[in-house]
Amino acid sequence: MSKITQLPFEKPIYDIEDKIEELKMLSNESGIDLTSQIETLTKQAEEFKKNLYNNLKPYERIQIARHAMRPTFLDYVKNITTDWLELHGDRAGTDDRSIIGGIARIDNQPVVLIGTQKGKTTKENLEYNFGMPHPEGYRKALRLFKHAERFDLPIVTIIDTPGAYPGMKAEETGQGVAIAENLLEMAKLKVPIIAVITGEGCSGGALGLAVANKVYMLENAYYTVITPEGCASILWNDAAYADKAAEALRITADFLLEQNIIDGIIKEPLGGAHYDPELTFVNLKNVVVKALSELSQLNEQQLIETRYDKYRAMGALNG
Repeated sequence: MSKITQLPFEKPIYDIEDKIEELKMLSNESGIDLTSQIETLTKQAEEFKKNLYNNLKPYERIQIARHAMRPTFLDYVKNITTDWLELHGDRAGTDDRSIIGGIARIDNQPVVLIGTQKGKTTKENLEYNFGMPHPEGYRKALRLFKHAERFDLPIVTIIDTPGAYPGMKAEETGQGVAIAENLLEMAKLKVPIIAVITGEGCSGGALGLAVANKVYMLENAYYTVITPEGCASILWNDAAYADKAAEALRITADFLLEQNIIDGIIKEPLGGAHYDPELTFVNLKNVVVKALSELSQLNEQQLIETRYDKYRAMGALNG
């Protein structure tokens, strides 16, 4: 655990674990048997850890969702697929690296796999623009959506983005239009679409890849129209109120499942996906494989109609 950058709310856990290490060193150096004290502290640490992670506040989950060591799209590609072949470019001269897509097999099922890519280092984040796509990224994704439909391949999208790139150049080259076209075209695609929010799922930047028959979220991911910091800046003129905004926005997986915004929650290891990526890969793959099997039973018209009905029902009030 010490090799993973700790989050502010995790400090008590690290304090207990540091104390355990101190007792172990003291025991080794002095020859005093401190086994009983070490076992007691270890048990206390485990109980505290379970209680902490099972009762996280929304903004604490958001901090986990943003953790620098959280698995990225390419990590999922490497660990849940075989025969991966990346397809580059929007056919207009640009290849936005913040959206990556290609053809692969998941449990021997051919799929078109598309996702937003973040980096784990400064160099990688610069290469992938911190996971914030430009218009050409969405146009590349749309090209691959059409490719999937042409060859009757299911689509799987993996989303982790703080939002579409908000720069002037992106606006000048049609950011809003590119996202809107994706929403329109995804709604009409005749193949199954599965979307998974693995970290951040913010605004139209996320929705531009998430108009799907089935939408899932990792346990500590969040899905929202605006970041808590952005919301706080608008409502209170101060991003420091982000934790308050996160509570009000109701953007965590459990609430979104209650409201039928998503179709399921993918369990994460205690503390977050970065503590046990291998288990996260297995859990995500199992959910995707099951969804692919279920959606394969629907014909083209049923896929379009159920997807349409899903989004029309969002926000509806009884009575």
